Parts: sequence; structure tokens; C-alpha cells
Amino acid sequence: MADKLTLEMVTPYKKVLSEEVDEITAPGFVGELGLLPGHTPLLTTLRVGELSYKQGSKHFHVAVNWGYLEVEEDTVTVLVDTAERSDEIDLARAKAALGRAEDALKTLPQDDKKYAIMEAALQRALIRIQVAGKK
Repeated sequence: MADKLTLEMVTPYKKVLSEEVDEITAPGFVGELGLLPGHTPLLTTLRVGELSYKQGSKHFHVAVNWGYLEVEEDTVTVLVDTAERSDEIDLARAKAALGRAEDALKTLPQDDKKYAIMEAALQRALIRIQVAGKK
């Protein structure tokens, strides 16, 4: 059994990271996942949330937006729509997106298609703000 996990994170636009890590915490669709070396093979969906990983005593945080996570032979592959490391997030832009989503949700009826889109935008903005605070 290996003592590290290989974390590969990819979006449709780029490879976000490829790192050797000690542990990973990911936002699974039905709850948070904790992954350590030797984890059983797994394929699951991810929700909007914070993915964190640890290298030695250092913790790193990434805002992720919907996707999939696969664990196989101490390699964790994360395929997500978007991923932003805490130090890459533009906090002012995230706060502006939060404001726009909140304003839209106040005026839209819940049965409007745009309501669900704005709810998702609100979730993404909140996670980005949360992760940005962990620089």
C-alpha cells in the first residue's frame, strides 16, 4: 500500500493540478468524502463545494463546481466543471456574483427556470467566498 495519493484535477479547460497528497476531503453528492491512501476503488458524483487536500502539515483548498471523482489504485481523479484554488479566487468578483444571485432570487418566482440557475450561482459564489478566505 502506498503512503500517498496522486490527486489529478481536470476541468474541460485545463489540468488544474497533479499532486502527491496525504489525504483528500471532497464534497460528495450525498455527503463529505474522506480519502486516504489504500482507499477502496470508488466512482461518485461531486456537488458544488470545497475540496481540500493535505500535503504534510499544509492544507490546500479548492472551490469545485459539480463533477465526478474516481479512486483507483491510490490515484484520485477529479473531473469538474470548474475548479479554483483559494489563492486564485477574485474575492470582489465572487461577492459581486453573490449580490447578483441574491437580487435575482428576491424577484423570481420559485417555479421560474431561472430561479434554479440563480440558486446554483448563489451556491457557487458562497463556496468561492468561503474558499477564498482560506488563502
